[in-house]
Amino acid sequence: MKFSAPDWQKEIYLNGFAGILPQVNIDPALLEKNARRHMSRKAYAYIAGGAGHESTMLQNRQAFEKYSIVPRMLCDVSQRDTSITLFGQKIPSPFLLSPVGVLEMVHREADVAVARAAASIGIPYIFSNQASKPMESCAAVMNNSPRWFQLYWSRSNDLVASFVQRAERCGCSAIVVTLDTTMLGWRTRDLELAYLPFLQGKGIAQYTSDPVFQKMLDEPEDRVPVDRKITLQSIAGLFSMVKHYPGNNFIRKLKSGRAVRAVQKFTATYSNPATTWNDLAFLRQHTKLPILLKGILHPDDASKAIDYGLNGIIISNHGGRQVDGSIATLDALPAIANVVRKQIPIILDSGIRGGADAFKALALGATAIGIGRPYVYGLAIAGEQGVYTVLRNFMADFELTMALAGCKDISEITPERLQQNR
Repeated sequence: MKFSAPDWQKEIYLNGFAGILPQVNIDPALLEKNARRHMSRKAYAYIAGGAGHESTMLQNRQAFEKYSIVPRMLCDVSQRDTSITLFGQKIPSPFLLSPVGVLEMVHREADVAVARAAASIGIPYIFSNQASKPMESCAAVMNNSPRWFQLYWSRSNDLVASFVQRAERCGCSAIVVTLDTTMLGWRTRDLELAYLPFLQGKGIAQYTSDPVFQKMLDEPEDRVPVDRKITLQSIAGLFSMVKHYPGNNFIRKLKSGRAVRAVQKFTATYSNPATTWNDLAFLRQHTKLPILLKGILHPDDASKAIDYGLNGIIISNHGGRQVDGSIATLDALPAIANVVRKQIPIILDSGIRGGADAFKALALGATAIGIGRPYVYGLAIAGEQGVYTVLRNFMADFELTMALAGCKDISEITPERLQQNR
């Protein structure tokens, strides 16, 4: 299916002629502002917030202003090709959907709505390790459309292996190991509200749907009980845990105590700060799928990924949610591209808000681009259709930017197309 930017643009204008304005905002700032009205205060803080003073979020955006596109004239761009090939799969545009967890906070269909939207366009969707819906539910609505799986390395290698095996059975074509979240960053907005959704049983569907994790719930607890004051809020939290645990019989779930144990077991095992490069061999033993490392920001780490036989990297600072004052992803890109030298794909996320951003990243050496918060804002506003609209807007913006810069396909987007601002 051909997704033409002029056709999409024309549809928007013709709707406007009929008095129909876009439900999902096109301007990134207005998109976020409108989405905020559709979210609870806690949900918005979790999705939109960053670490510390949120300076990394600001730097992610400012990095793109360091470069200007230099359009070339009288180039035949009547036929345009925005497609790329990743691990043998051709996709219509250089965008992927980066993993974002706990989507039930913004829409009841959560990850499944995103999966349907991604599949309707053929854009790869990286299933979140912290999803609100099991990966099997998302895969079931995607047919043969590309999907990957994000992996947080837990304290249980058996659980790591189980997640990867499930991803393979679900038709995932790559495993994305997220490296930068071995501990939660100092997320100021969440801390101000003293809110962590996982404690209410949200965002742990990959765990509660996993047979290895279910066996872990039967293990004896070595925790020392902590006395806490019972409040209406804590009772509401208990009900939320039970509600989000699999099964339809609320009373039976409540009496079993497994919902509470699931949250306790998750918080005790979900990440492992002791993970090192040597652990990656375990993953290779359990999957033949391409393995990408997400969170790479230093060229030496990129070089090491190649030495260790990894198949790709994702330059990411977790959207500014982990290390306040971290290097912007676009600032990290040139040095990393210089050491990688196209030996493996480089995907860049964090801070992408439009087609020009994607053009600049590709010109500096990225192979593909990850979109994060914007598609979540679309989900909050209009569910599946909202995600679809955000993706079409990104694709159209990029195609028009590429063509108006004088490039007929992505191979022509080279460093010479940019000027570094002084």
